[in-house]
Amino acid sequence: MKRDDAPLFEHSVNDDGLARGQAHKFQPSSLFSEILDWMLAPLLVIWPISIATTYIVAASVANTPFDRALEERAINLGQQVKWDSAQPHVTLSSSIHGLPRSDAAEHIYSQVRGPRGELIGGDADLPPPSDAEPASTGLVQFRNDLLRGEDVRVAYLEIEGTDARQQRALVQVAETLGKRGELADEIIKGVILPQLVIVPVAVILIWFGLSRGVRPLSQLQQRIAARRPDDLRLIDPREAPVEVAPLVQSFNQLLLRLESNIREQKRFIADAAHQMRTPLAGLRTQAELAMRESDPEELRRGLQQLARSSERATRLVNQLLSLARAETRADASGGLVTVDLEALAREATRELVPAALDKNIDLGLEGATQPVLMLGHPVLLREMLKNLIDNALRYTPPRGAVTVRVWANESARQAFLEVEDDGPGIALEERSLVFERFYRILGSDTDGSGLGLAIVREIVARHAGVVTLDAAPNAYAPGRPGTLVRIVFKLARSSEVRQDL
Repeated sequence: MKRDDAPLFEHSVNDDGLARGQAHKFQPSSLFSEILDWMLAPLLVIWPISIATTYIVAASVANTPFDRALEERAINLGQQVKWDSAQPHVTLSSSIHGLPRSDAAEHIYSQVRGPRGELIGGDADLPPPSDAEPASTGLVQFRNDLLRGEDVRVAYLEIEGTDARQQRALVQVAETLGKRGELADEIIKGVILPQLVIVPVAVILIWFGLSRGVRPLSQLQQRIAARRPDDLRLIDPREAPVEVAPLVQSFNQLLLRLESNIREQKRFIADAAHQMRTPLAGLRTQAELAMRESDPEELRRGLQQLARSSERATRLVNQLLSLARAETRADASGGLVTVDLEALAREATRELVPAALDKNIDLGLEGATQPVLMLGHPVLLREMLKNLIDNALRYTPPRGAVTVRVWANESARQAFLEVEDDGPGIALEERSLVFERFYRILGSDTDGSGLGLAIVREIVARHAGVVTLDAAPNAYAPGRPGTLVRIVFKLARSSEVRQDL
C-alpha cells in the first residue's frame, strides 16, 4: 500500500473554525404603500408640469388674437403714410394721435419715422427696433419692449416710397399687456381650478381602488393565519388573484417540502426510539443480572458486558446527534469557510489510529502534495471523515488495510476524497440502501447502528458534493472485493480563499 513521505499528522484544524452568519436586519414594507407611492408620485410630479404647460399655452392663446389686432393697426397706420415725390419727406393724411385707444385699461402707442430715423409723427419715446431685430419691408414683425416703465408688445414694419429713390419709413404700433394678462389669467383659472378638485378626487379614487384591489390578498392572509399549526393542506390557487398565483404555487411547494420533512422527522424519531430501546433494555437486563451475581469473576464479566453495551448506546446517541446536526446546519451561504480537506483527513485519520491498532489494521493516508481547499463546514466534514474511516475499520478484518486518499483536479475544479478497505464488500443491489438510516447488511455480525453512511450522505449533500460506492479496484486480500467510497467536492476559487489560511 502506498504512503506519502510527508509526516502523517502535520496539519490541524480548529474545531471552532465554523463561521457564523450575521442576521440581516430589515424593515418590512407594505405592498399597499409601495403601490400607492408609485401611483401618487408620478401624479404629484405631473401636476406642476401640467400647470406650467397650461400657463405657457394660455399665454400663447392670449397673445394670438391681440397680436392679430395689433398687426392690423400697424398695417392701417402704414396705409396712411403719403409720399411727396417732389420732396424727400413723409406726410400723413391724418393725425397719428387721433388713432383710437382701446379703453382706459389698455394703452396704444404709435409712431412713424422717416428714412433717416427722424420722427415724422406719433409718440417720440417709443424706441426703434434693435439691430438684432431689424424691420422688414412690407412684413409685420413683433417684439417685446419697455415704454414709460411698462411692458409693451410692439408691431412694426417698413414701407417704401413711390419715387425712384425707394426711400423707406418705419411704422410702429405698441400696446400694453394688461388685457393679455387678464385673458391668460382667465384661461389659467379655468384649467387650474378644476384640477384642484380633480387631483384630490383622483387620490381618493386611487386609494379606494387600491384598497379593493389588495382585499383578496388580505383575505388570503386571514385564511392562512386562521389555520392550525398542523394544517399543511395546499392552498387553492383559485382563491388568490392571478398575479399572486406564482407566489401561492411556491408556498404550496414549501408546504410539500415541510410536510416531507415532518414525515421524515417522525420516521427518524420512531426509528431512533426503536434503536435506543434495544441497547437500553440490554443495559437494564445486564445490570439486573450483575446485581444477582455473587461470584466475583462472573460479576466482572457482567460489568464488562455492561460497559460494552453502554459504549454501543453512547455511540448510537452520538451518531443520532451528528445526523440531527447535519440536517439542521445552516445553509451554505451562512456558515461556509475555506477548509483544507487534506488537513482534515490527516486529523481524522490520526484520531482513529488507536482503533486501527486495536484491530491490527493498517490505516494510512495518501495525501496531496499541496492543500486541497474547498468551502465547507469544518465540524461537519470532520464528522463525515470519522464516520467513513470508522465504518471501514468496523468491516475490515484483522491484518487488513484501510486507506484514505485526498487529491485535487485543478482543471476540473474538483476535490476528491476516497476511503478504501479490503473488507467483505457490499453487494451491488445493496449499495443504494446502505445510505438509508438504520439499514444494516443482512448477515453482518459487526456492531453498528446503521447511521454512519446516512450521516455521510447528509453532510455531502450539504456541501453540494457527490458520493459513490463501488468495489475496491485494488483489493489487498484475495477473495475479499473490498469497498471504495469516493466523494467529489468543488474546489474553492482563488477569490473565495481566505488569505490567512
